[in-house]
Amino acid sequence: MLSHKAKYALKALLYLAEQDENHISRTIEIADGANIPKKFLEQILLDLKRGRFVSSKQGKFGGYYLIKSKNDITLAEIHRLFDGAIALLPCASLNFYEPCSDCKTESECSLRQGLMLIRDKTLKAMEGITIASLVNK
Repeated sequence: MLSHKAKYALKALLYLAEQDENHISRTIEIADGANIPKKFLEQILLDLKRGRFVSSKQGKFGGYYLIKSKNDITLAEIHRLFDGAIALLPCASLNFYEPCSDCKTESECSLRQGLMLIRDKTLKAMEGITIASLVNK
């Protein structure tokens, strides 16, 4: 399952994606518009900024805006940023791989093979869903 943090990040990105291209959204505006608790949103926006999905402008008319196209932001990227691996076990992960200590040999582990199949199908689905595709629904 997605963490609350990942869910709120997606809601914030959806809110920003629905705004006019040059619009800069204040944190309170995003919180109210996307129904996200403000205390969580500030940290989430900083994480999205570090991940180079959004940027910010300081000052009286400051706020946040998308710097990566809504067509290029996928659910997989946001999941990995906030929740880590998409795979159900580290031995089946592409980006967070770790061998299992209780397996004799990975190549013969039927559990790992099944979990890699699940990972591949989940990853394909999550990479196929962009912020833009969700805005357009």
